[in-house]
Amino acid sequence: MNKNLIGLTGGIATGKSTVAHYLATVYNLPILDADIYARNAVSFGSPLLSKIVGKYGKDIILNDGNLNRGKLGEIIFNLPQERHWVESLIHPYVRNCFDQAIKESSANTLILVIPLLFEANLESLVNQIWVVSCSEQQQLERLMARNNLTAEQAAARINSQLPIAEKIARADVNLDNSSNLESLLQQIDIALTLPAL
Repeated sequence: MNKNLIGLTGGIATGKSTVAHYLATVYNLPILDADIYARNAVSFGSPLLSKIVGKYGKDIILNDGNLNRGKLGEIIFNLPQERHWVESLIHPYVRNCFDQAIKESSANTLILVIPLLFEANLESLVNQIWVVSCSEQQQLERLMARNNLTAEQAAARINSQLPIAEKIARADVNLDNSSNLESLLQQIDIALTLPAL
């Protein structure tokens, strides 16, 4: 039987983790998370971390040998060409992790949480695309509060991704997270009743 692979995406701080948590806890669906794979890609001692150090110098590393994510973030969210270089290292690794996990899973439905689903051209991995959205102002405020960022830093991160309107236009399901949690969860319940494409 073909697996139903749902790609869960959306802008930064729109509520993807909330949706994934609900799907995992209430529906017991396996969650495959691109962010976890991406963190593993640049973990302590990894070949990709060595390449990043080779390009940006030892300042990009913390005293314990791990990647200084804040410092790398300041580089890649302000210089698109640097972001593309880092992503060209990480995206193939993440794709490979997804391929492996899908192959090994016995579940019929899998949730693939991929914030950069469109940006990384990973649409072919899934047969349904769900996007989590909210207003730009809510997104900015949530990101500033969650990551303790200035408005300028938060805007740079938001602007590094495709506009949310474009993601909505390319998705099969739009989960509008601009109201309350109850409304969001109801939308998830309805979306799960849709047939796999």
